Amino acid sequence: MALWMEKGSEPQTETEIADLDAIAALKQSAAIELKEKGNEYVKLGKKHYSDAIDCYTRAINQKVLSDSENSVLFANRAHVNLLLGNYRRALTDAKEAIKLCPTNIKALYRAVKASLSLNLLSEAKQYCEKGLQQNLKIGKASFQEITGSKKPILDEDNILHWPVVLLYAEVMTSDIIEDFCETDMFSAHLDMISSDIYVYYLSMDLPNMFSESCPPLPWDKEKAYSRDAVELYYEAGSGVGLSRKEILRYLLEGTAGTHLESFGDDEKHAGDSLNHGNSTGRSPKWVKVDEKRTLYSILKEPDIVIPGIPVFFIVSRSSSFYKDFRTGKWAPPWLHD
Repeated sequence: MALWMEKGSEPQTETEIADLDAIAALKQSAAIELKEKGNEYVKLGKKHYSDAIDCYTRAINQKVLSDSENSVLFANRAHVNLLLGNYRRALTDAKEAIKLCPTNIKALYRAVKASLSLNLLSEAKQYCEKGLQQNLKIGKASFQEITGSKKPILDEDNILHWPVVLLYAEVMTSDIIEDFCETDMFSAHLDMISSDIYVYYLSMDLPNMFSESCPPLPWDKEKAYSRDAVELYYEAGSGVGLSRKEILRYLLEGTAGTHLESFGDDEKHAGDSLNHGNSTGRSPKWVKVDEKRTLYSILKEPDIVIPGIPVFFIVSRSSSFYKDFRTGKWAPPWLHD
C-alpha cells in the first residue's frame, strides 16, 4: 500500500502508483472544498474569520494545488488577516501569493494595504509599481475572421484566460487555443495544441500532431514540423496601444454594456506608440518565445502590442523556410499591402 511507503521512496508497482494518484486526487478535492468553505466563512462575518483562516491554511497544507491556486489561497488569507488587523501576517501572506503568481493583482493590492498599515512606505511604493507593471498594451483587434468575437475572460480568482492564435508562418494557416491561462507555460500548449487538426487526429486515434509517429500536416511537404523542431515567435515593434476608453469599448462589444454612451474621459494611447503593423517597407522584427515562460510574462514585454488577442507565429528550424523567416526576408501578407 502506498500509504505505508517510506518518505522519499519511489513507487515500485502499478498498484502503488495508482494508490498515490488516488491519494493526490483526494487531497486536491479536499483542498478545493476547504477553499470554498473558507470563502463562505468570510461572507458570514467577523465571528467566522478565524474559521476562514483555518480553512485556507489546511488547503495550503494539502500541498497538491498549482502555484496559481495556492497564490489565491495566500491572498485570501491575507485579506482575512487585514480584516482582523493582523497586518504583519497579512503582508507575509501577500508576499507568498506574489511569489507564487506575480500577476495576482489582489495579492499586490493587499501587500500595499498591509505595508501602509505597518508604515512601510517604501515597500508600499514598490508593490504599487509592480501593480502598475501588470498593465498590458492592447491594440486594434486583428484576425477576427479567425477569432470571431472571442475575448479574454477574467475568472473568479482574477486571472485572465486568453484565446490565442497560432499562425504557421510558412503557409499562413492557423490554430486557435481557446483557453490559454495567463499563468500557463507555452510548452504545455505546444505539447497538445487545441486545434481542428489535433481533434481530427484524436478522433482517428492518432498520436499528438507533432510526434514522430504522427502523419505530417497536409502542407508539410518536408516533414519538418516535429515537436522538437518547432519554435514560437511574436512580432515586436508593431501596433499602437489603445486608450483605456477604446479598450473598454472593445471588451464590452457584444455584451450588455455595448450601448453605454460614456466610457469616461478619453485618454491618450495607453502604451508607447510602436510602428504600425500595416506600414509598408518595414522588415518585421521576430522575437523567439521561451517555451518555459508563461503567457503573461511574454505579453507584458514592452515591445509587444496585443492585436485584440495574442498572436504567435510557429516555424520549424528544420524547414527551408526558416532562414528567410529569421533573417527578415519574409513578412506577413498584410505588410505587403
